Amino acid sequence: MNAQTDISMKSDEVLRVELEVFRREHRDLDEAIRALTEKATGDQLTIQRLKKKKLQLKDLIARIEDRLLPDIIA
Repeated sequence: MNAQTDISMKSDEVLRVELEVFRREHRDLDEAIRALTEKATGDQLTIQRLKKKKLQLKDLIARIEDRLLPDIIA
């Protein structure tokens, strides 16, 4: 298991900080993909890699949010 993504061993405070970092990185990737697509300066392989990284970040963000805000069945 990757130590960076092992959220079970981290405190809530650390997860909140990481969550903001990952959200910012996700937004930055989104902007980079948009810029490369609009200007057609990036090759398709680069764009695919950025999209894959963005999806990985989205999944990681969702896992952290689930840990910090667990579902409560009322």
